Amino acid sequence: MNDEPKSPAELKEIRLNRKIAQEAEGIKAMADIAAADIAIRKRTADLRAQRLAREAADRDKPPEPKVKAKAKPKKKTTQKKTT
Repeated sequence: MNDEPKSPAELKEIRLNRKIAQEAEGIKAMADIAAADIAIRKRTADLRAQRLAREAADRDKPPEPKVKAKAKPKKKTTQKKTT
């Protein structure tokens, strides 16, 4: 870095350039955020459409009833009576 003192006009120009650069970065960041938001909304809409189509297909074709397996007979237990 250059350690020589700068004139007030040079310092003002440095601050102005820094401010312009920060504003440009801010605009770019906001554009990136807006683009990401649009992409998220589009993906959400696509997923919602897929879900609704799947639910409509499921309503039109109800699942087959499950066949229950026969229950095994329970063992009879004998209890001893105490007299």
